[in-house]
Amino acid sequence: MIIEKKENALSTADIASPHSETERGPAGSAMVREPNTTPLFPGNECQDFRTRWERIQTGFVDEPRKAVTEADGLVASAMKRLAEVFADERSKLEHEWDRGDNVSTEDLRIALQRYRSFFDRLLSV
Repeated sequence: MIIEKKENALSTADIASPHSETERGPAGSAMVREPNTTPLFPGNECQDFRTRWERIQTGFVDEPRKAVTEADGLVASAMKRLAEVFADERSKLEHEWDRGDNVSTEDLRIALQRYRSFFDRLLSV
């Protein structure tokens, strides 16, 4: 089964691409929200980002301009890495579909929960 990409649809794979352009689509319909604590980054990446942030914040006192530049770079890195994580997850599902494997409903449920959790966090900012 091949996933068809709708014209003007944006995916995390597009965001993770170094040559992507951001497009905005229509808002989705409302869904019942359940709390989800699935980590957005694998392994210790979240803690690594926090450690880098603390170092940048501490450096603000001595070099404010440098700290702001580094903060911008860190935020851009975190956003890019997050897009890569979701693109990798989507790619794994597509690979299973392309081989003709049946992706379990449980795998799809977990993927949808991760997207919902991330989407809710984006909207709460």
